[in-house]
Amino acid sequence: IVGGMEAVFEINRNFRNEGMDQTHNPEFTMIEFYWAYNTYIHLMEITEELFESLFEKLGLPRVLPYGELNIDFATPFAKVPYVEALTKIGGVPADVATNKEKALAYLAEHEVKVDKHLTLGYLQAELFDEFVESKLINPTFITDFPVDISPLARRSDDNPEVAERFELFIAGKEIANGFSELNDPLDQYERFKGQVAAKDATGDDEAMHMDTDYVRALSYGMTPTAGEGIGIDRLVMILTNQHSIRDVLLFPAMKPEAAKVEELIVSDEQKCKKCGNENLDELKPAKKGKGMFCIDVAACKKRAQEK
Repeated sequence: IVGGMEAVFEINRNFRNEGMDQTHNPEFTMIEFYWAYNTYIHLMEITEELFESLFEKLGLPRVLPYGELNIDFATPFAKVPYVEALTKIGGVPADVATNKEKALAYLAEHEVKVDKHLTLGYLQAELFDEFVESKLINPTFITDFPVDISPLARRSDDNPEVAERFELFIAGKEIANGFSELNDPLDQYERFKGQVAAKDATGDDEAMHMDTDYVRALSYGMTPTAGEGIGIDRLVMILTNQHSIRDVLLFPAMKPEAAKVEELIVSDEQKCKKCGNENLDELKPAKKGKGMFCIDVAACKKRAQEK
């Protein structure tokens, strides 16, 4: 975009050195696209158009089963601001959703462990993960993300505390992330500094490092731009009613095999002479002669009778 191209896209392989679960794999497929002279509003529109085209090309019905759920892909998709999602979908009290101390207390009350140094935006993200995300079944755009957790997104002109950013959720899973790109190099530099401070203070693994090359590129001049990424693997999971990302990957990452346990052969002299118990933790050596006997005499008698 800085070089003068107005619209670019790439379907790519990504690698993140993170753990594996039903929706995460270290290597995954995404489509990313960037569009000059447009905003996150336009991205939501083109995302809906993309889904309509996808369903038409694949000949899919607008309502698809996903496990016990029925997901309605009819457009337009719902659009819910972040804080409103906390209160109306997650049931978080309004005063908790907008106050750091009350958010900390609320999370502690619900046994969610967080670092007390987290900013309000990060605490709102914890509330969202805990009380909202799993309830977003039909396609839903969550908008107006906290600036704290959106270091690359442009601030809203109406409210500088939120970013022009959205995420698309389907079946309780994040499918897409898009925003109006931050193209102010000074603001971007300060955001990166805030991310570094958060990483140092709380050990946040998701906080970004300082990227001076990126700031330098912005300083050459980037037009107003919007960018989005869509996780293809997760989307395929939902369209094919698969519940593990491994089932839609040709070569999923494999966990190391557990070490094989060698079979332990216990000699007769190491067993209880009365009941045959082989658990050495429950045995004691005979006071005279060879052999072992159970420490718990009553249990030994019971086992002997059952034999």
